[in-house]
Amino acid sequence: MRLGEPEVTPERVTFDAFWAGDHAAVLALAAALTGDWNVAEDLTQDAFGAAHRHWEEIENPAAWVRRVVANRAASHWRRRAREAAALTRLAARPVPVELAPEYDEFWTHVRALPRRQAQVIALHYVDDRSVAEIAAVLGIADGTVKATLSHARAALAKSLALEEES
Repeated sequence: MRLGEPEVTPERVTFDAFWAGDHAAVLALAAALTGDWNVAEDLTQDAFGAAHRHWEEIENPAAWVRRVVANRAASHWRRRAREAAALTRLAARPVPVELAPEYDEFWTHVRALPRRQAQVIALHYVDDRSVAEIAAVLGIADGTVKATLSHARAALAKSLALEEES
């Protein structure tokens, strides 16, 4: 520009012209960042939709749309990482033990025992724990586990025999 000449500002392109000129390149950028054409199409559509809503406020639409795509692609990967971690945690959870329905009455009797006896019976028969392991879990002596297991078995034998006679 020479001294005295009026300043010429370039005309702003219309949104439609911008979309037609940049859509393919932005889509390719999104695909490169996500590795998934379906996600790339969604990100590109979202970015251009946001650009359309804020068209009058955006100074450099080409840079703005690409920044939106880059940010949303990063969010996509963070979300995928969180989902993968959650699925890993879910897969690592032990499969719940199914108690056979034919033993429902037995377990009802176990639950009627004093708390410690019920715990010892469940740890021994459901969780397949040894006397020493039960003692460690409950924080009691091995001898206490043996005595509690014996009392619990006697109580169950008595209550189950009473039920059968009735």
